[in-house]
Amino acid sequence: MSADDTPDKSGQPGRPEEPEKPERSEEPEHGGSSGEPEKEQAEKEPRESEPQEPEAGAPGPAESGPERPEPGPVPPKGAASGTTPLTGRQRLMSGLWPPRLTRAQLTVAVLLCVLGLGLAIQVRSTSDNTALRGARQEDLVRILDELDNRTKRLEDEKRRLESQRSELESSSNQAAEARKQTAQKEEQLGVLAGTVAAEGPGIELTVSDSKGAVEADKLLDTIQELRAAGAEAIQINDVRVVAGTYFSGSAGKVEIDGKKVSQPYKFKVIGKPQDLEPALNIPGGVVQTLEKEQASVSVSRSEKIIVDALRPAKRPDYARSSSQ
Repeated sequence: MSADDTPDKSGQPGRPEEPEKPERSEEPEHGGSSGEPEKEQAEKEPRESEPQEPEAGAPGPAESGPERPEPGPVPPKGAASGTTPLTGRQRLMSGLWPPRLTRAQLTVAVLLCVLGLGLAIQVRSTSDNTALRGARQEDLVRILDELDNRTKRLEDEKRRLESQRSELESSSNQAAEARKQTAQKEEQLGVLAGTVAAEGPGIELTVSDSKGAVEADKLLDTIQELRAAGAEAIQINDVRVVAGTYFSGSAGKVEIDGKKVSQPYKFKVIGKPQDLEPALNIPGGVVQTLEKEQASVSVSRSEKIIVDALRPAKRPDYARSSSQ
């Protein structure tokens, strides 16, 4: 028989003994309320929620438990946790865009834009956009020679007029000298006015406009270029060109002083050939302009050009000489 099978005091075998229940203490009859002993007992017992100080020699929480990870570097502002940190360029772009402009900054930006636009317009207006920019060296040399020739002609005219004045002042018979110079001046003015015929060295310019694309203003530009080069007498077909000559009409139907002229347009020009021909052939000049209009241009020099188309001499109706 085992020890478990030993009979208890009641005579029943194998039944374990029940633990005795603690007797309930009686409440004191006097000495305060009934809740004070319980309160004192609760104060003596340590609270479960309050951490207890470790005893001397006992392992602390740092020793007994696993070590806590140290705090890592703080991620940059704006970067989400677990993402790659922003680079310097990305932070710069995020700071620049979208722009955060104040009223003063916007005003300064508008003023700078207006200033830049004004400078660009000024530079463009003052830049040299003529055809001389892409001209060859020999063309530039020819243009310089033409300018030198114009300067020389003006100086010769100045010396001639000074010589005439000196002759008038030093002549014993000033009246006869004055009449002589007056006749010479009348002849020169007759050539310029187209009332007398003229001959001399010069060039012949022929413009063939088979497609009728040459406008009247192109012919006027040709006259102006020839006059600037020193032309003294000009004739187009059978019309004498003078100071009051005008061009009208459309392409292929050009009229000079109200008279229709047919193509080819033949120019007879009296002047210095060495000055007239280069003036027409400069880069961007008359010849190139007419060739762009699909016209053919030919220039030839001659030692004898005859300008015989005349204009009637008209006496002015109201203007009179101030010497009378």
